[in-house]
Amino acid sequence: MSVLTLTSPVLAQGTLRIGMTASDIPLTTGQPDQGGEGQRFMGFTLYDALVNWDLTRSDKPSVLIPGLAASWSVDANDKTKWIFKIREGVKFHDGSTLTADAVVWNFDKLLKSDAPQFDQRQASQGRSRIPAVAGYRAIDPLTLEITTKAPDATLPYQLAWIGISSPAQWEKKGRNWQEVAKEPSGTGPWKLAGFTPRERAELVPNKDHWDKTRIPKLDKLILIPLPEPNARTAALRSGQVDWIEAPAPDAVPTLKSNGFQIVTNVYPHNWTWHFSSAEGSPWNDVRVRKAANLAVDREGLKELLGGLMVPAEGFMPPGHQWFGKPTFKVRRDLAEAKKLLAEAGYGPNKPLQTKILISPSGSGQMQPLPMNEFIQQNLAEAGIKIDFEVVEWNTLINIWRAGAKHESSRKATGMNYSYFIQDPFTGFVRHLQCNLQPPAGTNWGHYCDKEMESLFDQIRTTFDADAQTKVLEKVHEKYVNEALFLMVTHDVNARAMSAKVKGFVQAQNWFQNFSSITMTP
Repeated sequence: MSVLTLTSPVLAQGTLRIGMTASDIPLTTGQPDQGGEGQRFMGFTLYDALVNWDLTRSDKPSVLIPGLAASWSVDANDKTKWIFKIREGVKFHDGSTLTADAVVWNFDKLLKSDAPQFDQRQASQGRSRIPAVAGYRAIDPLTLEITTKAPDATLPYQLAWIGISSPAQWEKKGRNWQEVAKEPSGTGPWKLAGFTPRERAELVPNKDHWDKTRIPKLDKLILIPLPEPNARTAALRSGQVDWIEAPAPDAVPTLKSNGFQIVTNVYPHNWTWHFSSAEGSPWNDVRVRKAANLAVDREGLKELLGGLMVPAEGFMPPGHQWFGKPTFKVRRDLAEAKKLLAEAGYGPNKPLQTKILISPSGSGQMQPLPMNEFIQQNLAEAGIKIDFEVVEWNTLINIWRAGAKHESSRKATGMNYSYFIQDPFTGFVRHLQCNLQPPAGTNWGHYCDKEMESLFDQIRTTFDADAQTKVLEKVHEKYVNEALFLMVTHDVNARAMSAKVKGFVQAQNWFQNFSSITMTP
């Protein structure tokens, strides 16, 4: 599609240009690819979900709020049955009206492979997000019933991932998702005005959005893929963009001294290596997993990143309400790491050697190449020799979905993957539940443990928030005590932007609200 180029003259007041870490424009049809960043820029901009996140505050963690569902409730007598009341009067960008039948149509496009509107690309992104869903039907135009496979208190969190797109637009575009992608239609606060793959996308305000507080103040939002951190930083300095995700850490001091804003906040995100539990993986030995965790110099890594990280003490960040009281202390202790490796049968004459999958950039991946090289050196000191297989971020996501036993994993025994840990399902369950091993879900490492299964069952069947928190503490303690991941760091979501950018509130969330932003001349 025809759009302005990056070298265009100065743009009109009210245009914000963002340099993303993604290498391509995320999928536009409702279930974006490119990980959490794709959802941030092409999901919750063009689309709403039944359940949305409150992205208006920076001082406390985000909570779920009504989206296209004005309210919802679970049946007191049958905890597998939920009722969602659809918000009245909501219009898609094409002018058609949101109904419960339209929501059913959207579930079918992800879950029903024989439906005319089924789209494999969107299903690959969205199906694994809603594993609890067993059935759904429209009771009347504004009432939707969803049934779950078993009682599952995490259902609202799952539904927050599913953007609702227009059935009428799909019909108008000849029932062709490739054509819909060029002119998609959601209900979100932004509309897509045009895009060029791997170059840019232009979004304009939806002046008729149902939530008047989310109608954008900007005239235009332009998204530009810039996967290399130094290229992003150079684009900001030269005025080609106004905002960049994940600035190069060594550039932060000079950016600050030159008047650029550096915006950070804690948010639910960790940066890990996900270990394989497949047969033959060295990580099946808890002593090896603990040794790796004890070998990482997190304070040194923090210095490498210019302070833009929180050293991991577990899978969740220090002080998190689910942290609990694990007995294994995640820290740097090289002597203990070597001792554990020796007990596992490794030593100077028999080093542990294995392969890890990594990406050069991507959503939430921070600065993956220098960070992984730093960890590679740390592990080598302990006696663990790591070879890296470097693949593009979207390819790594596909490998993650395929699983450690799939040929696409190339015999790697781990992958560097940053995780959205915002709710019980995406934070814990999806990584380790037995029946979510690929292709059924994203338990990449094929982990399966009876005690963990029992805890996951308790999460789903505990509808009281305080009681559920106690269960989640036990889950996190098991994650840490058994060193189930290489727990490295928590990001602070650094962004660098021009002083002209005003009104941005950085939520403690992977996703952000761009509607409040203005640009000064």
